[in-house]
Amino acid sequence: MADYRPDPRILSLGNDFFDPVEPARFPEAKQRFFNKRWSQRIGIALDEDSARARHFWLFEPLPDNLPEPLALRYHGHQFRSYNPDIGDGRGFLFAQLRDDAGRLLDLATKGSGTTPYSRFGDGRLTLKGAVREVLATEMLEALGVNTSKTFVVFETGEQLHRGDEPSPTRSAVLTRLSHSHIRIGTFQRLAYFEERENIDRLVRYCLEHLFGEPLSEEADANALRLLQLVSEATAALAASYLAAGFVHGVLNTDNINVTGESFDYGPWRFTPDWDATFTAAYFDQYGLYAFGRQPEAIQWNVAQLAGCLTLVADGKVIAEIVEGWAGRFEKALVGAMLRRLGVAPSRPEDDRKLTATLIRALETRDVQIDRLFFDWRGGRDPGTAAYGGDAFRALAAALEGRATECGHPYWGDEQPCSMHIDEVEAIWSDIADSDDWSRFESKVAAVRRMGEAMAEGAA
Repeated sequence: MADYRPDPRILSLGNDFFDPVEPARFPEAKQRFFNKRWSQRIGIALDEDSARARHFWLFEPLPDNLPEPLALRYHGHQFRSYNPDIGDGRGFLFAQLRDDAGRLLDLATKGSGTTPYSRFGDGRLTLKGAVREVLATEMLEALGVNTSKTFVVFETGEQLHRGDEPSPTRSAVLTRLSHSHIRIGTFQRLAYFEERENIDRLVRYCLEHLFGEPLSEEADANALRLLQLVSEATAALAASYLAAGFVHGVLNTDNINVTGESFDYGPWRFTPDWDATFTAAYFDQYGLYAFGRQPEAIQWNVAQLAGCLTLVADGKVIAEIVEGWAGRFEKALVGAMLRRLGVAPSRPEDDRKLTATLIRALETRDVQIDRLFFDWRGGRDPGTAAYGGDAFRALAAALEGRATECGHPYWGDEQPCSMHIDEVEAIWSDIADSDDWSRFESKVAAVRRMGEAMAEGAA
């Protein structure tokens, strides 16, 4: 187990970036999920449920860490409309610490009560929302997507009323582990108030503590370097969403982390087929964040960050960095598709051709995304009747001579591990109807087994 290494660096930014808040008091604490493997990586054992409840239900401070929870301040574009009235409305930053790789991580909450930014909300989270977030983060982590980790979930004994699910419904509080909660919207708030010194301070914080980069004495150089890093990280994120067949659903600027780590899962879905128009949110009526438009959405968000940084850096160079995002995404998509297929990189031109051929095969929608990646894992040609079309013959030709060994027993299973909406709803129905968590627990175990197989064969 790693050592516990508290490091509350957020305090170095000063009071302009957050507001101290008090956690809600809940009537009961029923632990429903605890991420033991990540607890070991950050040195938090808490072997007894009562110890976990003290810190992740009552939110007593961890040793040598933040003395009180902090609601972070930010603005954001929500479906392209600017909103200056948001911030942490039902969560807060609870602690910061280092993992076994030395990264600075946040422990932050969802459903922990009202804050100055709750507006008319109750600051609570439904248990269904917590279950869905566990399933999303576990699946994405297994597929190699840079994602936050669900750390612990407690059911809290309240009855909540929501317009988008049967009510009253059960309540929960969730704590996530994330490589920063600094969002593009954090910079937007500072730009909105023209706080140039605070923009420079936040740029330096991100470079030093999130990216481990040396600092320049020039604010301009620091801002340009950060934008370059954010551009690369978000391009990789967009590529990984497509390779995973994932639709986040709400890619607003307040939901884009500057480290390129995906987080905050509401109306997410995995699309069964390679359908560019597939949406996750019922309220995304124009398909702004549809599966195939996610790269466009993320690039647009990066452009909003770029606009903020023009207050402290040269606009011409900033524009060049933003224009280069598409090329970074295309390169990242090749890498992400080959990693999911389990094929080692070769010459760049051959890898681009293989990726294009693979996408054309997926676009036929003759088989589902997970099935195709499963059957063709390691470059093997399954040779079944389902793959008899021209697109698949072209894929087999592109993969000739590139096959690798798939030794994990998972690759011999009858079916791939998927996370489509019908199964997600069935898992929740068992919990809602009879408090039966067995299907949920079995699914988490199955996803982690798939993750082991994916990691074992990673190129």
